Amino acid sequence: MATRTDALTRREQILKEAARLFAERGFHGVGVDEIGAAVGISGPGLYRHFAGKDAMLAELLVGISGQLLTGAKRRLAEADGAAARASGGGAAGRDPEAVLDSLIEGHIDFALDDRPLITLHDRELDRLRDSDRKLVRQLQRQYVELWVSVLREVYPGLAEPAARSAVHSVFGLLNSTPHLGRPGSLPGRAATAELLHRMARGAFGAAATG
Repeated sequence: MATRTDALTRREQILKEAARLFAERGFHGVGVDEIGAAVGISGPGLYRHFAGKDAMLAELLVGISGQLLTGAKRRLAEADGAAARASGGGAAGRDPEAVLDSLIEGHIDFALDDRPLITLHDRELDRLRDSDRKLVRQLQRQYVELWVSVLREVYPGLAEPAARSAVHSVFGLLNSTPHLGRPGSLPGRAATAELLHRMARGAFGAAATG
């Protein structure tokens, strides 16, 4: 008998393969049977996990937006905790430069590791139900505002609209990674991540001095 852990693992497998296939061939170009075959189960067997392709797409896009926001909040909490420990529990503030670097690293991980989801977001977001699309947008706004807050700690003279514009520009830069070439055509992962990090910090610096 399958355990709850087995079921969750199978759901994750289904979502991973659905994201890959949707990104490669488009949402309407992929059938339930093909997704099932990719994870070794019959197409109808997928309905034990998802109501259909629409439900998979919603979970993928809402899920990654939520994960990005949760990850960013965790990085801020870790920075606050480290600052508190360093000050012996006092009121010393976190290092905003280090927090910004951590946020950039987290988004780069997403851009390099979840390439199909970026493609899927760009192409298929409008296929979501209104309620799911609004939820994605809400989570994305919260994610952007968190970055804006940190960026203005690093560059106190940067106006809020300019900071928001800079954040969106850097997201566009980092999220363009899937379109830079075929998997394997980019330099090694570490070198790519370092390059993207330098480009992001350079863009933020330019926005602050422009």
